[in-house]
Amino acid sequence: MDLIQILKDRIIPIVLNQHGSTEQEPSVVAQKSTAIATFLPILLTILKSKPDLISSLQSSLNPRLGDLFGSNPILKDNLLDSIQPAVSKQETETLLNHSIAPTLGVLGDLAGSEDPHSISHYLQQHADTIKGALPVWATSILGGLGLGAFATHAAADSGVNSTPLSTPVTTSSHVAPTQVPPSHSNIPPREPEQKKSSLLGPILGLILLAILVGLLLRYCNKKDEPVQADQVPASTAVADPVAQPAFFELSTDASGGLVTCQARIGNPSFTDIIQKEVKSLFNHPVGCGIDSSNQYNAELVDQNGLSSILKLLKGVPSTTLTWTGNEISLQGQDAAATQALADKIKGLVPNVTVKTEQGIDVNSAVNTSVSDAEKALASINPDQVKPIDIATALNLQIINFATGSDDIPDINKSVLDQAAALMNRVPNVQLTVKGHTDNTGDANANKELSRERAQAVVDYLVSKGVDPSKLSAVGLGQDEPIAENTTEEGKFKNRRIAFEVTNTETGTQRTVDGEKVTEKN
Repeated sequence: MDLIQILKDRIIPIVLNQHGSTEQEPSVVAQKSTAIATFLPILLTILKSKPDLISSLQSSLNPRLGDLFGSNPILKDNLLDSIQPAVSKQETETLLNHSIAPTLGVLGDLAGSEDPHSISHYLQQHADTIKGALPVWATSILGGLGLGAFATHAAADSGVNSTPLSTPVTTSSHVAPTQVPPSHSNIPPREPEQKKSSLLGPILGLILLAILVGLLLRYCNKKDEPVQADQVPASTAVADPVAQPAFFELSTDASGGLVTCQARIGNPSFTDIIQKEVKSLFNHPVGCGIDSSNQYNAELVDQNGLSSILKLLKGVPSTTLTWTGNEISLQGQDAAATQALADKIKGLVPNVTVKTEQGIDVNSAVNTSVSDAEKALASINPDQVKPIDIATALNLQIINFATGSDDIPDINKSVLDQAAALMNRVPNVQLTVKGHTDNTGDANANKELSRERAQAVVDYLVSKGVDPSKLSAVGLGQDEPIAENTTEEGKFKNRRIAFEVTNTETGTQRTVDGEKVTEKN
């Protein structure tokens, strides 16, 4: 199998999946596939001649056509006009943009190295294959990039007559027909060739006329066909309109190291680059939690700035960056430092709104909550214990589990010790411990983690003498938030334990969540 076919087989499915194209009409999918396939030999021709460009594209988080054509936007427009798939020009450009990064990745695999010169050398070895796949109309575009010599050879090898015809050239509707002057030669033409040329002109004219008539009749017939209710014009066939905005979030600890990172962007090539960047920059073995399914948009606005933003974040303590679509939220404990960071980021993402929020002091919040819970439990009369009072006091504390852990922090154990002593004095009571998480990560994994945390609280109370029959654990995961999950403070509030008290004699349930008590019969 030749190089072009290998790339078609590996690149086209990747790009189409990014755009949700596999669910579109087969004709649209075919047009998109053809557009990518047509672009590949042009891309390879440029890369083969410019190893430095390969390096530049590899370092970009989101390489684009503009990177190939630099200060020649007209050439880029000519390329898009020439490909002409049955989708909008803008969507065509997005398709081609998203084919660059995976092409570089596959070429690195095939060349055995991601080194630009190794890739360029590999392409040189396959120059004939690339040349044979190059469309004839691409010669002028490549010539505009200074690759005219290659383009000329490609045109010659494609069997194109290098001597222009004197017949007027048929063009698209927005370009005026032009008379191409005949070429001059010092060698007099032979008489037989003149006869052939005199016959060739009318024959070609008749063929072209027949084709035009056929196309016109076909267009008129299609124009009269009734449009079915379920038919969608090809130009409107785009990615899933209900796709969620692309999302990226990263938090640092007190020393500026990586604590958590999440990337939900429907572009596997881009998320792979992010993952490598985060692991390398923060020296972190895990990096980010990744979801590159097409339920998320394929791009963050101005996402080329992400690499520079990551470098700014490294070493900044106790800071969270949340990037959703065209908005970035920065949260940090030091307001002045957070604002200074925001000002630097604004220069990197001109089309993104950057805002700052005062970060929550987790340690202070936990210490205060534990103190309040201890005071509330101490105020309960041991001889007149009400289960709802125990649940209310327990709920005052914040049990700040470590990420992914169900180990109860030592600071909370004194509160649970007091609660256990009081619960042993209360008959006819069932206490349900409910675990909750924020929406970071997989929903099913969150539900299981919340159950494990709730069970850890139950197990600790049992270890302190509470009758196991009075206790049960439930994990609700991220399903019942009490705050927005769009900020770190909101997520902190959603990671919580709630208590539901049931009187086994009356069947009355009282749920305590925050400062709210809900009663059910």
